[in-house]
This record gives sequence, structure tokens and C-alpha cells, in this order.
Amino acid sequence: MQLTIGSAEPRDEQAVCALWRACDLVANYNDPKADFEFAKAGECSDVLVGRNSEGSICGSVMVGHDGHRGWLYYVASDPTRRGAGFGRQMVAAGEDWLRQRGVVKVQLLVRETNTKVISFYEHLGFEVAPRTVMAKWLIETP
Repeated sequence: MQLTIGSAEPRDEQAVCALWRACDLVANYNDPKADFEFAKAGECSDVLVGRNSEGSICGSVMVGHDGHRGWLYYVASDPTRRGAGFGRQMVAAGEDWLRQRGVVKVQLLVRETNTKVISFYEHLGFEVAPRTVMAKWLIETP
């Protein structure tokens, strides 16, 4: 089934956040509502949604770039419709969004608790890039 993909509207926030939760993409230190609003407010980021023929949101991807690298976050597809190609369509839409802005490289992070998705991304041409990711919290987290 082909999704109709476009930029999420503010009214989509609740459904998108529910999808992210249904796909186990929300960690205890993430506020999906704040993430959605932050991405929608930025010039270098967006939340894309895929809708089925009835208009229901069946997929999403948060996309952004720093002027050099593009990133995909919250790649989600309706868990009751896995295998329908929604995830593949959302990744392609995120890649297209980046290409349209002249970004030549896309990256994503997979939590060690979500390694079941690695083969999906490898099938789409992603490869494990041996790097050390370092992080520092700038605000206190729950």
C-alpha cells in the first residue's frame, strides 16, 4: 500500500506521539511531544507522516540536518501493519527531504534495546559505522 507522505500538521501531534509509543521508540528521558514541537519549529528539521487512503497516520519519520549530515529519528510504522512497506516509504521520504536540501549523507542511531531493526536498515543500504558516540546532558533528565 502506497502512503501519502507530507509534513505533519500541529493537529497530528497526538497521533504521531501515540505511534512512536506503540513502536517502543520513546525512552523515559524523551518527551515525544517536545521532540515533535522542536522538530516542527526548526528550519533544518521536520516530522513527516505517511497516511493511508482513509487519512490515518501509518508511518512517521523525524528528519533534520546540521548542514553537513542528515539524521533520521523516530522512524515508525504501524505495528499492526508491519511488512506493508510503510517503514521503507518513510525512510525514503526522509532521504528525499534531505536530498532536496543538498545534504549528501544520512545517519541514524539504533538504541541497543532496539537491535531487531538493524537488518531492516541494512536491507535499505545502511551499514554499521564504527564510531564512538559521546553525549552530555545539558539539562537534568527525569
